Amino acid sequence: MIKGGKSLVSSPPVFSNDAKKLLVCTGCTVSIFSTSTSLQITELEGHTALVTSVVVVPAFTPSSKILCYCWTSSLDGTVRYWDFSLPELMKTVDIRLPIFSMVIPGILSQLAETDGKTPNLFAYLSVENTKIQDDQPKVHRKILKCNLTKSRLAAGVILAETQQPELITISSSGKFFGVRNKRKLHVWEVIAHDHEGAPIKKITLHHTKNLTVFAFHPTERIVAAGDVTGRILIWRSFGRRTFSMGDGLMNGRAMNNEDERPGVRGDDDADSCATWHWHSAEVKVLSFSSDGAYLFSGGKEGVLVFWQLDTGKKKFLPRIGSPLLYFATSLDPSLSSVSCSDNRIHLLKMPSMEILKSISGIKLPCSFPEIYEGLHSRFIFDQTAGLVAFRTENYCIQFYSLFDDRENFEVQICERNHQPSDDVTVVVTLMVLSPDGSMMSTAETKFPEEGLGGLVCLKFWTSGSQSKGFILSTIIYEPHRDAGISAIAFHPTRHMAVSSSYGGDFKIWACSHEIQQRDQTLQNSGWTCHAVGSYKRKPMTAATFSADGSVLAIAAETVITIWDPEKNVLVAVIGETLEPITMLSFIGKSEYLVSASRGSKSQLSLWSLSKLSESWSYKLQAEAVACVMDGSYFAVLTLLPRSSKHTELTETKIDGRDGAILLFNVGEPIPVTTWFVKKAKGGGLAFIHVNSASFKGNVSDGKLPPALLAYINGNHEYVLFNPYNLEAHEPSMVVREKPVGIEDETGKFGYASIYGALPEFDAKRNQTELAPLLPSEKPWETIFCGSSHNLPPITKLCSAFLESLLEKRTPVISD
Repeated sequence: MIKGGKSLVSSPPVFSNDAKKLLVCTGCTVSIFSTSTSLQITELEGHTALVTSVVVVPAFTPSSKILCYCWTSSLDGTVRYWDFSLPELMKTVDIRLPIFSMVIPGILSQLAETDGKTPNLFAYLSVENTKIQDDQPKVHRKILKCNLTKSRLAAGVILAETQQPELITISSSGKFFGVRNKRKLHVWEVIAHDHEGAPIKKITLHHTKNLTVFAFHPTERIVAAGDVTGRILIWRSFGRRTFSMGDGLMNGRAMNNEDERPGVRGDDDADSCATWHWHSAEVKVLSFSSDGAYLFSGGKEGVLVFWQLDTGKKKFLPRIGSPLLYFATSLDPSLSSVSCSDNRIHLLKMPSMEILKSISGIKLPCSFPEIYEGLHSRFIFDQTAGLVAFRTENYCIQFYSLFDDRENFEVQICERNHQPSDDVTVVVTLMVLSPDGSMMSTAETKFPEEGLGGLVCLKFWTSGSQSKGFILSTIIYEPHRDAGISAIAFHPTRHMAVSSSYGGDFKIWACSHEIQQRDQTLQNSGWTCHAVGSYKRKPMTAATFSADGSVLAIAAETVITIWDPEKNVLVAVIGETLEPITMLSFIGKSEYLVSASRGSKSQLSLWSLSKLSESWSYKLQAEAVACVMDGSYFAVLTLLPRSSKHTELTETKIDGRDGAILLFNVGEPIPVTTWFVKKAKGGGLAFIHVNSASFKGNVSDGKLPPALLAYINGNHEYVLFNPYNLEAHEPSMVVREKPVGIEDETGKFGYASIYGALPEFDAKRNQTELAPLLPSEKPWETIFCGSSHNLPPITKLCSAFLESLLEKRTPVISD
């Protein structure tokens, strides 16, 4: 199988000690990306549930070899210790409770030990007791202490109990850590020589609104917290009465008079509390700069705010385009990262606030008005190129490579600046690709304001040069008068398309000029209406062409009408179903047509065009249907019933599987095979053509299947597998080639190990097509270009030039 599409923003990312790698929690694994290329290098595999925290072991000295070790926690109830340079699992600690967050304050003190005795290393965990009994208290989310050295929980140590699992935040020195609990902020002090029975002092700071996030100052006793209203609170000299002052930290403007504590509520242990307010919604990001001079904040507005701590003055990084979730700093003060809710991580150059690189995952599902939730074009597939496209909240369509698990490009459908705080006024309702991927059509709807100004728009696009993006060709306003568009389909061999509407008609569109192939220069072209048709003024709900384009099938609500697209003549009428048909598809080059209707009496039916009758049908709700272009197989994604008398279905529901993929052959009404899947609601299916160059022969059984079946669930996670290995209980393995860019982070020596990597060509030319963003094979064509004041020293230029001419050899290290 090939898996991908994991969320990159489920937990905060962490930089490695040398700031050359970024460790990102991606589902059950930790993906490691290069900060110089933004490409994935490797991943840590071993957890069986969502990874929630990563803690990198810091280097005690600049020459220390401890540069590539980390601890991870997961909902599978384990804490694991890794050498992420290999990668290799070193140790596993099983506490048998789901871990939502973890901090390890004692890592620095452990490294500082020089007496040869290994001290106990303690972690503080935010857990949930899933084995709670009915007679026990309802609160079962706790902050516990764990002895990582002895692989056990500290007996009887419960720091706090919360209503929800909370994220634990720790100071950069490891001296303080805390959690938010509704309107309270709990802060603990870690003693110098921690042991299992050591008492831990705690203070509580109060607020009038629910807190959302907080951060500790790196050197002073200052803590900042954000709330649901967008306010930021700054407590100074917290814990001055409770915590001992022999920790080497400055007091941070401590007040001499105990009675003068402006802004502090009640008897909270702090000298002052200031309030800043710029954000219009809840604050999701708070982080201090490494020197403590600035405070970074962000939220739903998609703007990163830089606050000068002493003066309160602000600077902004605007138009990030998506709400912010996390901000991470590295030991390199010039490099930071910001994670966004659109599943993208931006690497920032500080302090200029310039976005250097972006790590883009699949855009996460976005919300649409309920009237458009039932449309079946949530995804579109380029079956020949192995791409899938998604609608995004910023009026774009993201094209994502299923084989490489990374974004290829985005197409801006509407020229609008997306403001997350604004109401949705435009929705891209439909998107369709031509069979060869050279053309695209989209439909968008602008909602009326106070009953006026609604607009339906049909657009045709052609692929740009080198298959990068699409260029708008034609815009058609109100193509079906005031009715919405229900379906769009392209002719398989000609520049022709059909659009159907709920208003009771369909239109056939033809391109007025021939369009060049997708890798050639685009010529002027335009789309015009070729023919119009209707059937008893019934709403037209689905449309599709046959494999050779000689037959056009259009669903007129509950019946299927067959047309000659050249003459625009009605040939036959087939049907009828109990619910309106929402999906139609011809099965390869066969004479069969599959339809799916949705509603209280959902139905999947197979129709024979030669007999003009129904071959068989099932009463099931189909989320998606995929057909092999050159074969007789088709797959159906269906939802399992909520309650079933069949034991097998009931057990799969308990296991979390709520859907099934059924593989049919047109000659048999019984499924050839069945796979039960999770998160089927809102999922999609497609058969993807296999390019042998993409796999380099890395197939488990030595044979390349004619096509892979791609399944994408409702969370935009996907899997590609071989559906033709019917004897296997599990989908047969197809191995993706190792992540591109791994050579960039391994085997560095000599000049590069001291002064950093210079532009150099990729010795493996066969990776060029998989990594178009890698450096050019001829770096000397560009390194001497540019303004003179921006060019690096001549010594560095010559070094890059000479290295590019030399043949690289792998160094042999003898024992």
